Amino acid sequence: MSSVNVRVPHQKDPSEIRAQIGSFEEMLSKYAVQITWSGNQAELKNPAISGNIDIGADYIEVNIKLGMMAKAMGIKADKLTGSIQRRLEAALA
Repeated sequence: MSSVNVRVPHQKDPSEIRAQIGSFEEMLSKYAVQITWSGNQAELKNPAISGNIDIGADYIEVNIKLGMMAKAMGIKADKLTGSIQRRLEAALA
């Protein structure tokens, strides 16, 4: 199983960050990823992946485990890492 870990620093209030990453959440929803928030943490689930989002005082971190279905679909961890990094940085800009 492959893993993706992206950590992006920020200098904003965590509640602002959650509002700003709406476009990132929309992208995940397009891939049928269910997002369940509890405070500043979210659980990510779909048949191909599992993971979480953690909004800390000075960072946002996304951790994803790619399952066998993701591998069968041709999802590559390195490309997904780059895509998530770019989307988070754009959302926080």
